[in-house]
Amino acid sequence: MLIGIDVGNTDFTIGFFQNDQLLDTFRMRSKSKKTSDEYGMFLLDALKYRGYNVKDVEDVIISSVVPDVMHSFTSAIIKFFQLRPILVGPGIKTGLKIKTNNPKETGTDRIVDAVAAYTLYGGPVIVIDFGTATTYDVVSENGEFLGGVITPGLSTSVKVLTQQAAKLPEIEIRKTDTIVGKDTVPAMQAGCFYGYIGQTEYIVRKLKEETGYLDAPVVATGGLGRMVSEETTSIDYYDQNLTLKGLHIIYKKQKKITN
Repeated sequence: MLIGIDVGNTDFTIGFFQNDQLLDTFRMRSKSKKTSDEYGMFLLDALKYRGYNVKDVEDVIISSVVPDVMHSFTSAIIKFFQLRPILVGPGIKTGLKIKTNNPKETGTDRIVDAVAAYTLYGGPVIVIDFGTATTYDVVSENGEFLGGVITPGLSTSVKVLTQQAAKLPEIEIRKTDTIVGKDTVPAMQAGCFYGYIGQTEYIVRKLKEETGYLDAPVVATGGLGRMVSEETTSIDYYDQNLTLKGLHIIYKKQKKITN
């Protein structure tokens, strides 16, 4: 069994793979730091819930954009599984040619998403990850990661709005029946939701115009990706497990090298 782990700014997303199949996924918050024992016990409980134990785990691969938690988390893998996890980063075989000005600064989550989108949907392809930050990235037909756009995520934008405007209340992110809000809360919900749809459509259109990839499929993932995907024709596919699939693909490339 392979455990793939995506450490994001808000959540850890954990996937269990067996015989190339994603069996199950689990999430835990990444914003509050935990000890290696706490991380280890969570993973053990998740395994037990699925009917597996430590001996079933052959490897662990991790992509992280949160350096502060990695010492404890890596220590948990070593302590509880007696395995040294594979960390996605410089030197890892991905199959993509990173064409950004400073490849070492490109977030591993963006690379993992791009690997999955290119492998599963072909190139050129545009991949969007709706997370704490929303990333829009372009991969060429030859597997070149060309870069893209980073914006505040939808939930991040809403949080900043309510924190910076004293009289605006916290709101649930949802689609309203009409864009014309009759009260403060529905007006905020309409503005945040439909405004984000407009942002998505504009950025996708500009990316296609600038690259010339007018027919490139657009693949979305991330927590709020489904909500946005359902409201725009600019997104062709939504895959909630795209990042975990990318980790699995990268792991298989590493195994080919070592074998």
